[in-house]
Amino acid sequence: MDTVCWGVRLRISIARALLALAPSILCCTASHAVFAQGVGGTDRVATATIPDSVALRAPEQHELTLADKAGLDLAHHRFQAAIEDFKKMPKKTSMDWNMMGIAYQQMFQLEQAKKSYETSLKLDSANSKVINNLGTVYYSQKKYSTAEHYYQKALKLEPKSTLIYRNLGTAYIAEKKFRKGWECFQQALKIDPNAFNPNDHFRVGDPTPVQTRGAMNYYLAKSYLQAGKLEEAVECLRKAIDEKFTDVKKVLADKELASLHNFPQFMQLLNEQHLQ
Repeated sequence: MDTVCWGVRLRISIARALLALAPSILCCTASHAVFAQGVGGTDRVATATIPDSVALRAPEQHELTLADKAGLDLAHHRFQAAIEDFKKMPKKTSMDWNMMGIAYQQMFQLEQAKKSYETSLKLDSANSKVINNLGTVYYSQKKYSTAEHYYQKALKLEPKSTLIYRNLGTAYIAEKKFRKGWECFQQALKIDPNAFNPNDHFRVGDPTPVQTRGAMNYYLAKSYLQAGKLEEAVECLRKAIDEKFTDVKKVLADKELASLHNFPQFMQLLNEQHLQ
């Protein structure tokens, strides 16, 4: 009984550490980022699955395995150390290769990340999270149509993933397919009204030009408006204006934003712009 309790405590401790996996590299809003996922986590949190052997190990035998150590190094943002841990493992699972890919990606070693994800998929070809992660590599390389292909493939396997809808929408907008991107953002909010709130996914480096980020914020504003989130809509419009994608005149002329016109925060935004 004591052995199991100790193991459970260790598992909880490791799980808590892994729930802190959210190093925001360049971006502060979901519309500006693409997100990588850990295997074994939910669509909300990038976590790693702790092997059952950890929970069943006796106190006197509590040395961490390489897999455990790699997971903890990843949780504490020691990405190079995590990579070295994974390299030492004689046999890696699909999950191990995926986590190794995340570590490489956090260090901007995109080709190594890509190879790790591809190896992960050789062991588990239908893993939507790994397919999504491979898409984020291509997005970071500005290969948006290829990223789009992988996001679509991942979405077929996980059709209610708000994260994949967000990533796909971001890729569409980077390709100037604004209407499709907007539809993805709307779908993400239909599945989860808090889909674009800060979360615990790995955020990967964002090479998106300011003008494209402005487009993302503009169409996210429209998505928020349709979802009844008026304050969020105004905040995204403010960013879209600051990023020079649009201006007050165009916003006022957009009939799809007309229902905002009498909203106090929107009127405040107009006043701020007129004072500049």
